[in-house]
Amino acid sequence: MGNMPPKVSIIFPVRNEGKNVKMTLDSLFSVKSNIEMEAVLVDDASTDQCCNFLTNYQFRDKVTYIRTNGVGPANARNLGAENAQHHYLAFCDAHMTFENFWIDRLVYHIAKGTSDAVCPAIGSIGAPAIKGYGQSLTPSLKIKWHQKRKTVFETAVLPGACIITSKRVFNDIGGFETGFSTWGHEDVELSLKLWLFGYRCHCDPQVSVLHLFRTSHPYNVNYEGIYYNLIRMAYLHFDDKRIKKAKSLVVHGSATTIEKKVIKDGVLRKRAQYLKRRKMDIEDLFKKFNIYF
Repeated sequence: MGNMPPKVSIIFPVRNEGKNVKMTLDSLFSVKSNIEMEAVLVDDASTDQCCNFLTNYQFRDKVTYIRTNGVGPANARNLGAENAQHHYLAFCDAHMTFENFWIDRLVYHIAKGTSDAVCPAIGSIGAPAIKGYGQSLTPSLKIKWHQKRKTVFETAVLPGACIITSKRVFNDIGGFETGFSTWGHEDVELSLKLWLFGYRCHCDPQVSVLHLFRTSHPYNVNYEGIYYNLIRMAYLHFDDKRIKKAKSLVVHGSATTIEKKVIKDGVLRKRAQYLKRRKMDIEDLFKKFNIYF
């Protein structure tokens, strides 16, 4: 880390978050830290004026505000990274609270070279004692949380609520999947790409942040978009057998219709590029984390 502590840009994709944005930034700038940080707020076509408070916000000089016309959460994060000033990046949801020195301890793993991307334990704002510690995948590609472990450990999936990495690594893997225009699978795809391209993902169970878990989204989320992202992710990273299995998970709408659109959108060209970049095969990755898919 050298004599100077690293500087971190913390990127928040925002869409119709109501009072949560101010709650999140208030927490971010009130907890103790020795890290110089900026918040990059990417307002992705909100209609509820959730960012209007910034006009007279006491920490306005620490916030970069970007307004988009609805590019989706993956590309909103990418846009935030493009506009980040610092060499280290944290991607966080805009409905969170933080603890003292959380970012100091997480970015340390990246700065000293013992990990390439890291997440904290993530608890619920409504029930802080309930926490998850990184994620893996079920046989139907659903998310499952790890139980607590004593020390830093490898995790198959970094939860999208809080991911820390370097700008160098993020740019090298091409960021979040640019073909995802709607919500769904963006954190899983990023994690797979990190592992397959030779990078390491870890969870630090000694660091916790709190997240507002919701039963519904404050914006439209549809099956078609989720399934499109699933099939696109499969084509980018899976073998033929697993692509076929991913198609079988489509239970609303037509898997064939979605597959045709994914192919029309140029996924095969990107797949070929990714195969050349690989340091690990998807079979070995799933075996490593006991993912039976």
